[in-house]
Amino acid sequence: MLYEIRTYGDNCLNVKCEKVEEITEEIKNILEDMVETMHEATGVGLAAPQVGINKRFFVLDVGDKVIRKIINPEILEMSEEYTESDEGCLSVPGIYKKVKRAARIKVKYQNKDGEEVEEEMTGFLAKAFQHEYDHLEGKLFIERISPVSRKIISKKLHLIKKETEKKLKK
Repeated sequence: MLYEIRTYGDNCLNVKCEKVEEITEEIKNILEDMVETMHEATGVGLAAPQVGINKRFFVLDVGDKVIRKIINPEILEMSEEYTESDEGCLSVPGIYKKVKRAARIKVKYQNKDGEEVEEEMTGFLAKAFQHEYDHLEGKLFIERISPVSRKIISKKLHLIKKETEKKLKK
């Protein structure tokens, strides 16, 4: 089943998500559907709030032949070294801006089978993980860009928000 991806202006994107207490068949099915939705939208990550679910999980496929289904993630360590590169988001369509992210992170999460995983991440994987993790904290990447960049995209954001509000009223 494909989900509708929520867009900028939808309040579900601004809420800190709740911990998953039990990994049920329903959660596993939702994760599968989120992978399908992410691939259909040609994204590399998709977080639960982006499909209207206020729970701490997301999926990632950064092209390393591993589809990660990440539940209750924690960032344990972040390097002092940062990288800066363009980011986009399925919830903020058509906007790409430079974002600073930790170059290396150490994370802990549960996989779909409830097993605890600890992983060190660098490069694109680290960036994508941090981006999706932000969604669980109620943050969008546009909150991490410079004020000048924010001003440049303000008209586009306003249009996306108006379109979202129109959809939500239906």
